[in-house]
Amino acid sequence: MTASAIDPALQRDLDNLAPAEMLVGYRLISPGDEHALLDEEAASIASSVIAVRSASGAARIVARRLLAQFGYGSVVLPKAPSGAPVWPAGIVGSMTHDDQIAVAAMGLQRDFACIGIDVEPAVPLPPDMLTLVAKPEELRQIANEPLGGKLLFGLKEAVYKAVYPLDGIFLEFQDIAVDLAGRTATTQGGRVVALRYGVSSHVLALAFCRTGAS
Repeated sequence: MTASAIDPALQRDLDNLAPAEMLVGYRLISPGDEHALLDEEAASIASSVIAVRSASGAARIVARRLLAQFGYGSVVLPKAPSGAPVWPAGIVGSMTHDDQIAVAAMGLQRDFACIGIDVEPAVPLPPDMLTLVAKPEELRQIANEPLGGKLLFGLKEAVYKAVYPLDGIFLEFQDIAVDLAGRTATTQGGRVVALRYGVSSHVLALAFCRTGAS
């Protein structure tokens, strides 16, 4: 079974997710994907759990495939102490995975100042987490949406991954305000990022800011 066989709706959502100049790809996490980790990458991942290392390997398979489209060769993508991948000069990107798929998104620094992506299973957020994740005004935005809480969770994860390399500030869920209708999010520090998302077999969340945007 290939990654493209997971779900046509997922591929459609991924195709629709990326703005111009950004590449987004995915892979079904498969046994043996941990062997795709290069030595420096393997050493940077603290977990010895095979499932975690397989997911990390799968994400790097996707990332290297996308990097090749930008003209990069076999690039080492170790994990920084912050947990974010270390991208080659000239690239802005993000990687994520759930238990089934690994996803990567990237663009050139000349086009994007920040990129963050998150993927979550398409199941409702546990009720006890909803008040931790969502602000009161956000709860109104997702009223009667069974996956609305999980979407907010994914979007805020994506926002954090996008802006942390720029600001170096740890953000709690309540430090991020999401405007689903406007497809933007604003951090406590005033940084505004664009949002894109899709819900099919998975919840996909993308946050980004273009180079030169205020």
